[in-house]
Amino acid sequence: MSTAPANPPPMIPLHGLTEAIHISESEVPFVDTGDGGSMQLLQVDLNQGLWILRTRMPPGRTITKHYHTGSVFAVTLKGRWFYKEYPSYVNAPGSYLYEPAGSVHTLMTPKDQEGITDVWFAIYGANINIDEAGNVVGMVDAAAILRTYRMLCAAQGLSADKVIVLGEPKS
Repeated sequence: MSTAPANPPPMIPLHGLTEAIHISESEVPFVDTGDGGSMQLLQVDLNQGLWILRTRMPPGRTITKHYHTGSVFAVTLKGRWFYKEYPSYVNAPGSYLYEPAGSVHTLMTPKDQEGITDVWFAIYGANINIDEAGNVVGMVDAAAILRTYRMLCAAQGLSADKVIVLGEPKS
């Protein structure tokens, strides 16, 4: 069974784009991720392996231990979060984080925090989920997050048509 929509929106070519593309916050929905959080996929570049999203996480949330095959950039908009491996580096509203490729970490939001944590991420390459022994247990990349987001939107009666999609899917 295919998870691709029957008539996916057209892809935007990388070459020849001459005007800025604007989307308002309300045009690209936050979808429930089933774990008390939500995500808003803003853009994917399938040729560069770039995915840009906002995540909203509840207090006490732990994201599976992982590393990235490329760089990650993050801006915290609301709430706080940190890495289990580096608990003294707390990301708070207005903070910026750069992660080099290969950095292993477990993202956590404080249990005692009131309200959500809202973070904007730009991620190059794949997110490789690992267990405590370092074995790979899952992977998410630009194409996978786009498929997942479209599937969640469809299941929740929302439109993913305004996500900026650059490039061509690799066969």
